[in-house]
Amino acid sequence: MSPDPAPRAHETPVSAEVSTDPQSRISALEDLILARLDDDKAQDVVFIDLKGKSAVADGLIVASGRSHRHVGAMADHLLRALKDEGYGKVRVEGMPHCDWVLIDTGDVIIHLFRPEVRSFYNIEKIWSVDSAHIAFT
Repeated sequence: MSPDPAPRAHETPVSAEVSTDPQSRISALEDLILARLDDDKAQDVVFIDLKGKSAVADGLIVASGRSHRHVGAMADHLLRALKDEGYGKVRVEGMPHCDWVLIDTGDVIIHLFRPEVRSFYNIEKIWSVDSAHIAFT
């Protein structure tokens, strides 16, 4: 009884069935991110819907971690989940220090902060004028 061979680098995982419909693809991406952050015990998670309001992205997610280590772990777990689900490469900034980690998937932008840094930059307020906010607790 031999174990299954490891997938090759060029092979796509079986679970990576990403919809071709842009809206359902974005919705699935948002759900994946929010579920992963919930699993990792992210604090004060806020989703800001930017559909039709900004050319930058369709959604913005802001969340806090308790420490540098927690923010880094959340970012790492999220990057792995995105890769495993077939969302390809994403751009990441801030991983060495983990005060503020920005993950840009193209359709959804995720900001992970330590609480002190989050309150200083107050990203939610920048987008609060015309955007719908949904808080996840």
